[in-house]
Amino acid sequence: MFKKIAAVAALMIASSSAFAVEPGALYAGVDIGKTKIDDWSDRETSYGAFVGYKFHPNFAAEFGYRRLGDAEAFGADIKVDQASLSLIGSLPLGNNFDLYGRLGYNRLEADAKARGITVSESESRAVYGVGVSYAFTPAISARIEAQKPASEFTNYSAGIVFKF
Repeated sequence: MFKKIAAVAALMIASSSAFAVEPGALYAGVDIGKTKIDDWSDRETSYGAFVGYKFHPNFAAEFGYRRLGDAEAFGADIKVDQASLSLIGSLPLGNNFDLYGRLGYNRLEADAKARGITVSESESRAVYGVGVSYAFTPAISARIEAQKPASEFTNYSAGIVFKF
């Protein structure tokens, strides 16, 4: 009896690769980087998350949310957040590398708090960027990107992407 169970288990394990599915068009990821703000000497640490849908082998739509930075200036604590919706165009370079570009819409929210008073400001504008990705497996890749969410902001980030 034990031999039959072991044989069935071995067959199931051996055949499980036949049921493996290529990752689909949905993906999600996280990134970390640095944001350079014009006229500021420091680069602020950024972090974010994103989800996307690849609707064509070379095109995807992506939504992202990123904390562009936390800073202290003029006696105030300042936080800048970004929400974006972008069209991503990619060009395979070979050897698991892709070059991609981003063009989309983003909304920036800045909050400054000093002496118990909070002031908020927001603006909406175009976002664009360029990056390179490398696929470790069909389901996991890494990417580096330079992005321009506003004329006075430049963000450089590295992230990991998981495809479903």
